[in-house]
Amino acid sequence: MTHPDAETLIQSYAVNLRIMHMQTDGLSHEDSLIQPRFRGNCLNWVLGHILVGRNTALKLLGEPPVWREEDEARYKTGSEPITSDEHALPLKQLLRDLDRSQERIGEALTRTSPEELAAMIPFRGSERPLGQALNGLHWHETYHLGQLELLRQLAGTDDAII
Repeated sequence: MTHPDAETLIQSYAVNLRIMHMQTDGLSHEDSLIQPRFRGNCLNWVLGHILVGRNTALKLLGEPPVWREEDEARYKTGSEPITSDEHALPLKQLLRDLDRSQERIGEALTRTSPEELAAMIPFRGSERPLGQALNGLHWHETYHLGQLELLRQLAGTDDAII
């Protein structure tokens, strides 16, 4: 299986970040905490969860993550839903941290050779090329990115961002 080159990964992650900013434009921190009536989680959790994935990408690239493990805990797969401000990071902080993750991912990928992207690494119980692992993390991010439009509408907007 092939994997994208470093520049394609940088641009793909950057497009996702632009969409995150578009989908959160005009929303308040309180809007980000609205819990859907159906099984799911709030926009705040989704953004934090995306950052957990970006931290994993940074670690795979040999870079320090944006968050410490204790910050990640509330946003990891299987964590309890965020239903109050007490357990949520501020929306503005999440967006700033996502911006920082983009800078670090871009810088790290700029320094990553095609040979390094093709090198096999342990990832989620198997061996795969680094580039394929990063592409898989990007795919997971886009899955959650699609949820933001619905969560934006749940916050009372009635617009079409994309």
